[in-house]
Amino acid sequence: MTTRRAFSVAIYPRHQGRVLLIHHRRLGIWLPPGGELLPGETPLEAARRELLEETGLEGRFPVLSDIDGTPAGLIGYEEHLAGSKGFHLNFVFVADVDTDAVTPNDEFEHFRWVDSFDDIGGPPNVAQLGRIALAARG
Repeated sequence: MTTRRAFSVAIYPRHQGRVLLIHHRRLGIWLPPGGELLPGETPLEAARRELLEETGLEGRFPVLSDIDGTPAGLIGYEEHLAGSKGFHLNFVFVADVDTDAVTPNDEFEHFRWVDSFDDIGGPPNVAQLGRIALAARG
């Protein structure tokens, strides 16, 4: 049996020196907002859509690379098993938002804005990428 593979995105929304994490209802851990790409969607298009769908926030994705073809806001890429969803090939973005007013969707109830990742638990890459998101200048 072949393991399902899907492209996904994670977005670290930034506001006043903090990034948003959500407590994912199904997984029970703190993660950035995100989800799978829809057919025909680019990673940046998916990041904009997922950010709005999951949080009600619209973001500005800063240009962080001089390399032609690199999507705005891209801070990294990682791969991970996503339980019954298979293997996620995950593009990670940072987006600047104008407000910290979040409108949760059905994937989470609790959220928090953080500037430190010392006690969040969850996968180590959440903290690693969160630190990169806070430090990224564009």
